[in-house]
Amino acid sequence: MLKSMTGFGRGEYLDNEHRFIVEIKAVNHRYNEIVIRMPKNLGALEDKIRRSVSNTLVRGRIDVFIAIEEYGQKKRAIRVDKELAMAYHESLRELAELCSIPINENISLIASYPDIIKVEEVTGDALILWPKLSSAVDVAVNNLMSMRLAEGLSIKQDLVSRIENIASYLIKVEERAPQVVADYRERIEGRMRELLATIGAEPDAGRLLQEVAIFADRTSITEELVRLKSHIAQVHTALHADDAVGRKLDFIVQEINRETNTIASKANDFMIANTMVELKSEIEKIREQIQNIE
Repeated sequence: MLKSMTGFGRGEYLDNEHRFIVEIKAVNHRYNEIVIRMPKNLGALEDKIRRSVSNTLVRGRIDVFIAIEEYGQKKRAIRVDKELAMAYHESLRELAELCSIPINENISLIASYPDIIKVEEVTGDALILWPKLSSAVDVAVNNLMSMRLAEGLSIKQDLVSRIENIASYLIKVEERAPQVVADYRERIEGRMRELLATIGAEPDAGRLLQEVAIFADRTSITEELVRLKSHIAQVHTALHADDAVGRKLDFIVQEINRETNTIASKANDFMIANTMVELKSEIEKIREQIQNIE
């Protein structure tokens, strides 16, 4: 099913110990780029998060924001900076000797200096938290996918409408093409008669036929029309495919545009040229839309 590359999804997990909040934002991008912003203590889970997201979201710039709240009693540890404590103690000895006063050996004095004793929170193994975080990630991805699918359906309807417009333009061009040769034959025969009337001669049928044949060959757009019909059929097939088709559609539209330019340059007819202008307008709108397709 056709999917847009833009979307937003939010997921949350909550129990008595933790609350995880995951928000995922996706925008257009040529490749699959995943950027994760999360607390440092969850760094060991980055690869798991990236795989979990990329398994579903295969294209686009994807920003993942993760927040965690911890409940209950936190585990803490006391750390003593022994080297710094010894340095403070040695400095006090030097100061006492310099001032010729007895040193105060009270341990609480040294312990009161900055950074001697620190209280740190003990963080557990981040891998233990993965089942909880994974649940929030899955919800966020699913919500984003729902938005992508809804927008993809809207884009698909628009593309189908525009492809049908292009097909109708091709019918007009196909119906007009034989008349272009007939009009040329009429014009060139008229000119021949005007020129030959002064000498009382008639146009040479063989020469006239040769000129018309050369013109018909030079302005023939049959092959281009056949290829365009094939490309339109390919677009219809891609729009109903289950996998990501954004790049494939981009290539097909480039081919449609190329064949359209060829027809416009070969047709030698105002009506066909004008129809090609209208057709190219539809192609440009299609090109803009498929830039947002996964």
